[in-house]
Amino acid sequence: MEALTSAGITATSTDSFGPTAIDVPPESWVAAHEVLRDAVGFTFFDFLSASDELTDGFRVVSHLADFWGGSHVEHVLVRTLVPRDKAVLPTLSEVYAGANWHERETFEMFGISFEGHPNLITLLLPDEFEGHPLRKEFVLASRVAKPWPGAKEPGESDHAPTGAPSRRRTLPPGVPDPETWGPRPPGSPDPDPLAAAQAAATPARPRRAGAGGERRARRQSPPPTPSPDPTPEDPGAGGQSGDESGELS
Repeated sequence: MEALTSAGITATSTDSFGPTAIDVPPESWVAAHEVLRDAVGFTFFDFLSASDELTDGFRVVSHLADFWGGSHVEHVLVRTLVPRDKAVLPTLSEVYAGANWHERETFEMFGISFEGHPNLITLLLPDEFEGHPLRKEFVLASRVAKPWPGAKEPGESDHAPTGAPSRRRTLPPGVPDPETWGPRPPGSPDPDPLAAAQAAATPARPRRAGAGGERRARRQSPPPTPSPDPTPEDPGAGGQSGDESGELS
């Protein structure tokens, strides 16, 4: 952080579940990596990828490492946030040669362009493929076009008897409601491409709570009423008692 601040780069450090994460603005993306490589010693480039943050844009992250002190390794994550309508970053391929492959994959999967990249072309998908599969608005059309194998609801099997009971049909994950996706009549307004992803990110049903946010107590049935004990028979009241031999006393 001190090296970045001394170079005039606005950066914030965030504790994560793994290495320390450093957030920098997009305009300082390349300069921050140059400082971390030359002034701090993070000479090893591990990977670069991104995550879809919906309306906030795309968060691009790189992982750097520094080997020193024998087997000791120091790690750091460098992150930046680019807007969704202008997902562009300068390339790191001239700072770290290993970024070339990872930027091509991120461009292909998220649609993030890297200015100055020497060969920003498709890497994994066929040339005729349309869309960016790791964007959250990308619809897995194969789940709509053919049955979901092995996941039919009771009563929906091809071998189920006629009139078998069935539950309400549910759409497979990744398939939005037909009203928000798919072919539309001419003149219809275009649906919001993020509507299905935002709906999936919202909890479907909040937990029930009683007054003051406390969980409602479970109803308990009243305890059973004990039956009266039977009155013991008085052996001296009009009865006869005998010993084990059956003789009268």
